[in-house]
Amino acid sequence: MSDDVTSTRTLEPTTAASTAVVSGAPIAAAAGNADAMSAAKESLEDYTLRFAPRSYRKWSAGVVATSALGGIAYLADFSIGANIGIAYGTVNAILGIIVAAVIIFATGFPLAYYAARYNIDLDLITRGSGFGYYGSVVTNVIFATFTFIFFALEGSIMAQGLELGLGVPQWLGYAVSTIIIIPLVIYGMKTLATLQVWTTPLWLLLMVVPVGYLVISHPESIDSFFAYTGESGDGGPNLASVMLAAGVCLSLMAQIAEQIDYLRFMPPKTAENKGAWWRAVILAGPGWVLFGAIKQIVGLFIAIYLIATLDPAASVHANEPVHQFLGVYQEMMPAWLAMTLAVVLVVISQIKINVTNAYSGSLAWTNSFTRITKTYPGRMVFVVVNLVIALILMESNMFDFLNTILGFYANCAMAWVVTVASDIAINKYLLKISPKVPEFRRGMLYAINPVGFVSMLVSAAVSIAVFFGAFGSAVQPYSPIFAVVLALVLPPVLALWTRGRYYLRRIDDGIDLPMFDADGNPSDAKLLCHVTGLEFERPDMLRSAQDGPDGEPQYISSLALSTDKSGGLVLPASER
Repeated sequence: MSDDVTSTRTLEPTTAASTAVVSGAPIAAAAGNADAMSAAKESLEDYTLRFAPRSYRKWSAGVVATSALGGIAYLADFSIGANIGIAYGTVNAILGIIVAAVIIFATGFPLAYYAARYNIDLDLITRGSGFGYYGSVVTNVIFATFTFIFFALEGSIMAQGLELGLGVPQWLGYAVSTIIIIPLVIYGMKTLATLQVWTTPLWLLLMVVPVGYLVISHPESIDSFFAYTGESGDGGPNLASVMLAAGVCLSLMAQIAEQIDYLRFMPPKTAENKGAWWRAVILAGPGWVLFGAIKQIVGLFIAIYLIATLDPAASVHANEPVHQFLGVYQEMMPAWLAMTLAVVLVVISQIKINVTNAYSGSLAWTNSFTRITKTYPGRMVFVVVNLVIALILMESNMFDFLNTILGFYANCAMAWVVTVASDIAINKYLLKISPKVPEFRRGMLYAINPVGFVSMLVSAAVSIAVFFGAFGSAVQPYSPIFAVVLALVLPPVLALWTRGRYYLRRIDDGIDLPMFDADGNPSDAKLLCHVTGLEFERPDMLRSAQDGPDGEPQYISSLALSTDKSGGLVLPASER
């Protein structure tokens, strides 16, 4: 243990860039370490690619929860609620929203708990929950797709507001809504937390007050709301309509990954803070969907008010949040002030959610690219990539095809999230086949684990085929059921069939230090990475396959290992 102790020191950045120190002996860093050093330096702000260490997690549970919930300030919920309500009627829309909310909450809970307890993002959770080191790359693509779809949706809403309030052409509004986000996501969690905390009170005021006014001053609008039958003209409950509505809402399932990008910075759970810790995890984790469901119902409520009370022709724009809030504001105040506040609400909401979309999307792309190529290009490269894709979607007028886009995407999101939730809840806790402690480090995992990887592909493929009518129109509305049921059942079936063979490539990471402290939190003990010359906390480290000059053990961070092109630092697989 003496070698372990003497190697736990922090080097000055100038030293780390040129040498690595093992037990006090300087060794020249290899030229191939450039990517590891680049990744280490940049990720010190946002911990891209890896475990979030305790030394960085200085926020209280309340601040983390507030920051995470600030990311759901998006106005897309108002559009989604209006769209499904106009299409299927109030009763079917509300039932669909409830069905989706129950599924999202149930599947999001185990994911949120793992993120907060073990301080890792959803990609790292996915790796050890049935997908393998490379298998989770496909889920990163699914998540990145979520971020640019909803970035485009929110950008479209902002462009609508700028056009209505300032006369800015929509094509230019799309560009403005994209460009203003770039300087805000250069920095990581510290900047995002500050932005979310300071803008949330104003956002709540602008959103809640007009809805309260509408209910109090126009109580008849409640009767009109529940009586609305939608374009189908059938106001009664209809299972097919409920499931179609739920399918659109379930496209938001991947939002849990953005919540987790904040929850991974939760403080350690202790006896003193466990109450606040659990409240924050539940509220800001799966609990986000409760706020989302309320916003969807409110969006439908305002849309119906505009259609039934103010102007029947208002249905053309009743699904656009800027028109929704403008219509209510105009009932309360002069037209110029109503227009100003409507535009301010849209701009604040778009910025609050799209900094999160851009940030989380860049992490997903960076993780995938670095894992496949062993090269770290820098997160900002993928900020630009993600935003360019979103801008193309906006310029293609995706808003007019919202239900179809979200309904299709929902099948992919459900297949991924439910598969991971199934592996955690059933395979880890019930069957105890999957290792209970999540593993994410290269060398500890197989490249691909068929348990999660195959389950996700099969459930996504079948549900997408159902969505497009491959099995007939009678079952077409029920594609969400196919996605959820298959993704829930297949992981335990495949885990039993493979006997858990493909979860861990190694049982032992070669480090003779406990992974967790007395409270079960990831240890904050530090070890020196011989590749970067920087210290990393115990859960992020493995023993390197390359010993020191005197045969002493050396350690390597998961970050440096992810950029090792030679594979010479990866420990061999355990004998079975």
